[in-house]
Amino acid sequence: MPNISRHTKERLAKIISSVALTFLAICFLFPFFWMIVTSLKPTAEVFSSGTSLMGSELRWENYPSAMTSIPFGRVILNSIIVASLGSLLVMTVSVLSAYAFARLRFRFRDHLFLLFLGTLVLPQEVLVIPLYIGMQKMGLVNSYFALIVPFAFGAFGAFLIRQFLMSLPGEFEEAARIDGCGDLRILFHVLLPLLKAPIVVVGVFAFIEYWSTFLWPLIVVNDSDLATIPLGLQMFSGERGTDWGPMMAAVTMATLPSIFIVVLLQRQLEKGVALGAFGGR
Repeated sequence: MPNISRHTKERLAKIISSVALTFLAICFLFPFFWMIVTSLKPTAEVFSSGTSLMGSELRWENYPSAMTSIPFGRVILNSIIVASLGSLLVMTVSVLSAYAFARLRFRFRDHLFLLFLGTLVLPQEVLVIPLYIGMQKMGLVNSYFALIVPFAFGAFGAFLIRQFLMSLPGEFEEAARIDGCGDLRILFHVLLPLLKAPIVVVGVFAFIEYWSTFLWPLIVVNDSDLATIPLGLQMFSGERGTDWGPMMAAVTMATLPSIFIVVLLQRQLEKGVALGAFGGR
């Protein structure tokens, strides 16, 4: 009888977990569903259709209209350039800084790392004014450099990779040093192959951040030829209002690259997050 009771409890717990996860998945996916449905509505019915999810007709022409209403191709290209180069820079900086804080011995290392981590609590709004002044004095406003470099030196990636490095045994490096390897050679030839999962996590997070950020590009870019996706979506709003149908179609198309990257690297992301969460164990 106790075995049956325990089996029943375990089965009930699994059912409750499945129901809860299904509910959370529906809550998470509903905005995406609403976005796709809205992209197929006539603009006049986006807010006038009441509780009905579907419009009176499916406006497939919203998609080609979205690509012609704004320089959509240029906007996508700018976002790809900024997000790709930005994520590569973030991964490089994170690996180098994580190795320095995890393996190199220098004075006040731990204190400097805590100070470095403290930058995580600073909101972007606090940093944009001094960063803009710096970019302006260097003549770098309206450039890919200004879009990419200022926010590439965050502490999140360094923290995640450092946690993983701290869990690795030092025998790998000791053996490499006996063979005459220096710090950089140890990093790139010994440790880097072991850091693929956390590096992928840092790269994907950085790509999505660069892809979706709005405030910094809005401040530092004045030329429509350098507009990224968030600035391009703003072009759908004008004196006569917002063209919601094509705008939502553009939003739908703009989310596809991020979703594709997350799905493509799902295993590495799961492994990297798990390793980071448990200190590499």
